[in-house]
Amino acid sequence: QLEESGGGLVQAGGSLRLSCAASGRFPNYAMGWFRQALGKERTFVAAISGGEGDVHDTRYRDPLKDRFTISRDNTKNTLYLQMNNLKPEDTAVYYCNAVDWSSIPTRPEKPRTFASWGQGTQVTVSS
Repeated sequence: QLEESGGGLVQAGGSLRLSCAASGRFPNYAMGWFRQALGKERTFVAAISGGEGDVHDTRYRDPLKDRFTISRDNTKNTLYLQMNNLKPEDTAVYYCNAVDWSSIPTRPEKPRTFASWGQGTQVTVSS
């Protein structure tokens, strides 16, 4: 089960930190963030590799890499997305999911996911 939170209304240039509380064997799974703007398909934002250690690999959709940072806290079964310098085009519902890490290179816009989608959290950036 996945529960996203932390969204809200923010002015352009502002920041938000999204959280995703997960149940189950969270440390074992690579996790990712996705977003869906109104009227558009859900697209990949960022992913972080799984494992018990503190060092994880990350992947980003290229245009977002300089502004977004994905992280995880396995002790809290929580995934995060720090978003800085937000732009109106970042407005979307943001979702988290367990990700098939091996699918990212071949499916960079839509990596394979494993879990049912949660409700997401709305991010609205005003100009």
